[in-house]
Amino acid sequence: MDWRLALLSFGLLIVAELGDKTQLVVFSLVSQYRAPFPIFVGASLALTVLTLIAAIAGQFVSSVVRFQYIQIGTGLMFIGIGIAMLWQAFCSVLGR
Repeated sequence: MDWRLALLSFGLLIVAELGDKTQLVVFSLVSQYRAPFPIFVGASLALTVLTLIAAIAGQFVSSVVRFQYIQIGTGLMFIGIGIAMLWQAFCSVLGR
């Protein structure tokens, strides 16, 4: 196992997920139910399953599609999601 890649992915995900919706959901659930351990276990399992799916999908897609196209596609998805979120916020402020 390449520990440098493991540490790289760990560090990048820590930075990327800091203040993410997942943390807010966990915070809200623990605040409501006052049961941090089962909520931690459930959230950890959910993130583990989603990460496994992403790793398997990434392995498959990278065997079919060139890496440059994957980068462009993921960049466009991030931009699209950002535009959709801005549009939703804009409509919410205007009361539409």
